[in-house]
Amino acid sequence: MENATQLPPLSSWQKFKAAALTSFDYFNYPWYGALAGISQAENSEKGYGQGMVGYAKRYGAAFADGTIENFMTGAILPSILKEDPRFYQSYSGTFWGRTGYAISRIFVTRTDSGHNRFNFSEIMGSALSAGISTYTYHPREDRTLANTASVWGSQVGYDTMTIVMKEFWPDLRRKFSHKPQAHSLAP
Repeated sequence: MENATQLPPLSSWQKFKAAALTSFDYFNYPWYGALAGISQAENSEKGYGQGMVGYAKRYGAAFADGTIENFMTGAILPSILKEDPRFYQSYSGTFWGRTGYAISRIFVTRTDSGHNRFNFSEIMGSALSAGISTYTYHPREDRTLANTASVWGSQVGYDTMTIVMKEFWPDLRRKFSHKPQAHSLAP
């Protein structure tokens, strides 16, 4: 949340609505395409195969992984645990201070009552979603604890990058959309 210090808590319905909007945001489609391309190039999860069919399977898995994780970390667990899934921008301080603050939000979150605590929704939600996805639709030979841990780590890493981008995006938007002010000819 940009320039927000305290907002009323979200209802469970609002948390689910936000998770749905986040899951189907237009930015996700090329993002999952890039992730599928990297996975294809590395031939990770070989059970998907190669070619367009393998790419399509990887794309679908990346999309499903992200969607399950968004709902677990942004709606299901925050509703159960009374945590606020929103990111509150710090908007002041040094670059490194703000970066550290953003990264800390992976581990610290606000509760619906406005207090800080360990971010159970993010850490447990990512782990649960990694387990669900790995053991349901990922290739049978990749249904291992090591692959589950890899998916979990990737999801937490992507979420960390996203939060850091959210911290600085308003500044970048203002900087690049800044229109020059008209100069007055009056003395």
